[in-house]
Amino acid sequence: MINQLIEWQTLSDQQKISVLARPAIADSALLSTQVANILTQVKTKGDQAILTLTEQFDGIALDTLAVSAEQVAAAKKALSPKRLAAIQTAYDQIKAFHSAQTASDITVETRPGVTCTLKTEAIESVGLYIPAGSAPLPSTVLMLGVPAQIAKCDRVVLVCPPDKNGQLANEILAAADLCGINEIYTVGGAQAIAALAYGTQSIPAVNKVFGPGNRYVTEAKKQLSQQVAGFAIDMPAGPSEVLVIGDASANPAFIAADLLSQAEHGADSQVILLSDSELLLNAVSAELSKQVDVLSRRDIALAALEQSRLILTKNLAQAVEVSNLYGPEHLIIQTDNATTLLKALRNAGSIFVGAYTPESAGDYASGTNHVLPTYGYSKVISSLSLADFSRRFTVQELTKDGLASLAECIIELTDAEGLDAHQRAVTIRLDDDSASQSNKQGA
Repeated sequence: MINQLIEWQTLSDQQKISVLARPAIADSALLSTQVANILTQVKTKGDQAILTLTEQFDGIALDTLAVSAEQVAAAKKALSPKRLAAIQTAYDQIKAFHSAQTASDITVETRPGVTCTLKTEAIESVGLYIPAGSAPLPSTVLMLGVPAQIAKCDRVVLVCPPDKNGQLANEILAAADLCGINEIYTVGGAQAIAALAYGTQSIPAVNKVFGPGNRYVTEAKKQLSQQVAGFAIDMPAGPSEVLVIGDASANPAFIAADLLSQAEHGADSQVILLSDSELLLNAVSAELSKQVDVLSRRDIALAALEQSRLILTKNLAQAVEVSNLYGPEHLIIQTDNATTLLKALRNAGSIFVGAYTPESAGDYASGTNHVLPTYGYSKVISSLSLADFSRRFTVQELTKDGLASLAECIIELTDAEGLDAHQRAVTIRLDDDSASQSNKQGA
């Protein structure tokens, strides 16, 4: 459990850094070597390596990696109408929010005869990694599949570890079908990321991979993004985290439930409560003790709480400062006039405002994306959005007069930089135009 209340005002600068430190991400030489070995096997042996590694790590001998259309149809048929309706509702919500993010080309005539355009095009092929540890994650299928569908990526590939029967959960397949994904493979772990990066006999390579995973998946994404030309990943990944800012008006039971909703993700998750009310902090501590005992993932949540924090600040302004310093994945505000704090809050993956906005809503069905930057990366990396499934590039077109109007500027700057060929690419066009004019006049 969270053993003590921390008074921010009494801490030294070094103690403040220590209090806000994240749990260490495993980054051992052994992990790096193990993953590198897996990547090499997939690169050199393709499908055979995947089948061998799947049997080794998942305990299932597969005959094929691809999921058929018949399997998808059977999965949908096996689900209850209530379960299918829930998946449909979440899909509709996510689609509504992400559809509004569709970008239009921007064209600007920066001066007469000089036209510049910013264009947006979908990434041609993307891979979606869906974890399948203790439970299937159809919500992650939707969070990744919906923006890929809206962006109109030419090829969308879903990979997911199989269960002991060599199957994927019915919910995973039903959600994939809603997103129009018809290329699905039963492969997980570092070997799945390797297949998406290198390509195998069954799985052609993709340009970019999305989705969370364990430390082997994370390490594979890291290594492959540095090794394979043209292969990109969505964002760096770390353990789940939530920070709550509450005042005396907040409901301690609500806050405890929010903290536990992240603590149950994994033993390395971190949850933090900031408040200017010592009464609230103590009440939340008592609620945590009471609520954690009824959780099916009690032991995991308890382990996470061991490295979590209850912090007393002198006022809410200081709580905002601490939150910005930490830069949480999820930030929940449960205070009077909660929206007033938004103007000062800068660093967070996603913000949940008010007593009736649990983080769970964003994880499943409010419409925002639950793939978010962790480990302080919210200070520099955005939450996943439609833009991540597209690339932007510029187009420019100059008339002769437009080039002539910029020539003096370009010549002066190329001269300053000593780049003669750049300068000649301009002057040769203007000289050629002047020569042409002289020839016409002489004729």
